[in-house]
Parts: sequence; structure tokens; C-alpha cells
Amino acid sequence: MTESQGWSLLHAHSAKTTMIKPPPTRAAPPKSYSTQVLICPIAEELDPPESRKETAAPGCDSYAEEGPSHTHHTGGLPKTVFKVLGGLLLVLCVSSSWVGTTQLVQLTYKSFPCPFFISWFCCNWNILFFPLYYSGYMTTPQERQKLIKKFRDCHCVFGSEQGTKLKMFVKRTAPFSILWTLTNYLHLLALHKLTATDVSALYCCHKAFEFLLSWMILKDRFMGIRIVAAIMSIIGIVIMAYADGLRTDSILGVTLAVCSACTLALYKVLLKKFLDNGRLGEAAHLFSTMGLFNFLFVSGVPLVLFLTHVEHWSSAALTSPPWGYLCGIASLWLVFNISASVGIFFTYPILISIGTLLSVPGNVAVDVLKHEVTFSVVRLVATCCICLGFLLMLLPEQWDSLMLSCLAALAEDKTNTTNRPPTTTTTHGHELKERNVVHICDSKANGDVPNAIT
Repeated sequence: MTESQGWSLLHAHSAKTTMIKPPPTRAAPPKSYSTQVLICPIAEELDPPESRKETAAPGCDSYAEEGPSHTHHTGGLPKTVFKVLGGLLLVLCVSSSWVGTTQLVQLTYKSFPCPFFISWFCCNWNILFFPLYYSGYMTTPQERQKLIKKFRDCHCVFGSEQGTKLKMFVKRTAPFSILWTLTNYLHLLALHKLTATDVSALYCCHKAFEFLLSWMILKDRFMGIRIVAAIMSIIGIVIMAYADGLRTDSILGVTLAVCSACTLALYKVLLKKFLDNGRLGEAAHLFSTMGLFNFLFVSGVPLVLFLTHVEHWSSAALTSPPWGYLCGIASLWLVFNISASVGIFFTYPILISIGTLLSVPGNVAVDVLKHEVTFSVVRLVATCCICLGFLLMLLPEQWDSLMLSCLAALAEDKTNTTNRPPTTTTTHGHELKERNVVHICDSKANGDVPNAIT
């Protein structure tokens, strides 16, 4: 083999190995990078918004249906400020509507002492919940549906069980409607025996009963601080029951208010169990169907109570019932229910609970200033115990970890501040003077010293 042939074979082998050399692999991005940072924006535009919607039941509102996320365009601060301001407005709306409801009920009792009729009349107004929700839904920029189709789409609150529509309607609506009617009726009976302040304070005990039932039925997390809150609520109930001695009206009124709080707690626990999707459309659908069930199946009960003289209608009430008071109670109660339900979806739920608690001092102000009610020290102590237990119920589940983290951060900042080495501070004047001295020395070396330095 000649030398030229050897060099030609060597070049051919080098070219072949170069051609079959695999391409260099691209380095994987670091794990600390976010996947959203590594996605090209053009690729997101190629994916239409319809294909990125979560697989939820159509028509049932969720947080994803309220519009696309604008976290890349607007900061989180304006959204937080909007939620806080909206929550404060809802707090005012919840507390004022609840105070107005309780006070107006006691005014109505002077001429129309029929608690079950008032409860039935107010529950019928829940039918308006879904039409009002649909009116707000029509103002949104998303794709709109007709009223009947929207109502059917939000029917997923009743699940996907097989059976006749009437049977499924009764099976799903009857427990909630009965508990709701019983809660309102017992609450109105308590207002007939106690002051509005006492009833509104005892109403706040439903948080403690709700926690206990959730722990037993829903297997929620056990929290020692909430056990303490429940004990404080129970202590407040006992003190309030015996605040006026062994009076029958006081003990009976407290018993009725506590039973109302218990039925409300059971209603909320069942609502969490069967309506856990967190969609406003389903909640509005459930309230409207409860109102319809109340109108269709409970309408005979007020007539039976009237014929058996359990609820006595006076001659003045028969000729001219106080429709103004009744409509005022029903409208304020509807505003309270809508504000509490809507606020859970659009703001912080703790603000709605604070609005309910603020109804207690609101009723105190009205009872003292208008009705000239004098509260004993024992009754005020009982009210404070119940309100403090209610506030302890509002603590988050990880409150102890959050508090320990805050204390550890404060201790670490204090330690860093005390152990920080002293730093030599040089004023601007000294630094400028040193620069001038260096400049003079350089000028002397060059032979061009200025006459004066100012």
C-alpha cells in the first residue's frame, strides 16, 4: 500500500466517524426553574383557552370559570386589595342585614305573633336566589347560556344518581329544606322569649357545634384550641341560661336558640358533605330548590297551625296582615343569605364570620338605645364567653406552626442585629477631603499645584 492510499483511507475513516457522531445532548434545565418560565409564550397562544379549561360540570361556576388568570399581567396586590375591600363591604352587609332581621322580627311580634308563618314566608323567598345569580351571570363576559339550560347544568348538585326526577328532587332537597325550616323556626321562637342580643350571641355557638359534628362525621382534623373554644361557648350558654335565675322563659329561650344553632351546624356539615365542589351556581340552585320545596310541601303546615289555633291570628291580622314587616324580614334575610354565600366564593370566608359576630354589638346598640334594655353583668359575661369562643374557632388549622415560625423569625432577626460586627462609617465630607489630599499630592508630583482649594 502506498503512502497516498494510506492517507486517503485515513481521511475517509475520519469523515465516516464524523458523520455518524450523535448530536450533542441539550443540558436539562435546573430543577429550581419553574416550568412556566421555560414555556414559550407563543406556544401558549397556540393552545386556545377552551382547551385549557378544567373538566368541571358545564355551567357550574368555579374559580376557573370567572375568567382567565391575569397573574402575569397584574400583580397580586390589586387583587388582594379588591378582595379585602369587597370583604369589608360584605361584612357591613352581613352584620346590618342580620341586625335588621332580628329587630324587625321582634317588631312584627307585637301585632303578628306567628313564627312558623314568618319562617315559611321567608323561606319561600329563597326561590329568587338562582334568578338573581343568573342576572349576575349574564353580566360576565363569558359565553352565556339560557336560564333553563343554566339551571339544568347546575343540577349536578344532586349528583348522578338514577331515578325519577321527582324522587331525586325530594331525596336531595328534603333533608336540607327540613333542617333549614327547623333552624329558622326555632330561631324565631327564641326571639319571642329573649332579646335580640341574646339570640344573636347564641346564634354564634353554631361554629362550635359545627366543629364537633365535622370532627365526628367528616373526620376533620382535631384541634385543641377549638375544643377550648367549644368549651367556652358551652360555658357561655350555661351562664346565660341561669343569668336571670330559674325563670322558665329565659331557660326555654336559651334552649330554643341552642337547638337552632345545632340544626344549623348539622345543615352546614351535610352541605360540606354533599356540596363540596365550591361552585356558586350549585349553591344558588340548592337555595332555589329548597325554596320551591318549601312552597310545594310545607305550605299546608301554616294552615294546620291556624286551624288548630296553635298560631293565633287576631282579627286585625286577618283583615290586614303586616305585609310590610313580613316583606322586610324576608328581603333582609335573603340579603343575609346571599351575602354570606357569595362572600365565601369571592372574598375571605373569615370576613363573613366576623360580619356575623359584629351583629352582636349591633343588636346591643339597638336594644340599649331604642328599647332601653338593661343588661346584667352575668349576661354580659356569658355573651363575652360565647364571642371569644367564636373568635377562637376562626383560627386556621396551622395557627400554632405559623405562630412558632413568626416567633423564630423575630428571634433570628434580633440575634443577627445584636451579633452584627460594628462597621466603620465614613462621612461624605471625610471621603471628599481624602480625595482632595490625594489630588494635591499628585499635583505636587507633577508640579502644577493650584493656589487655593475651596
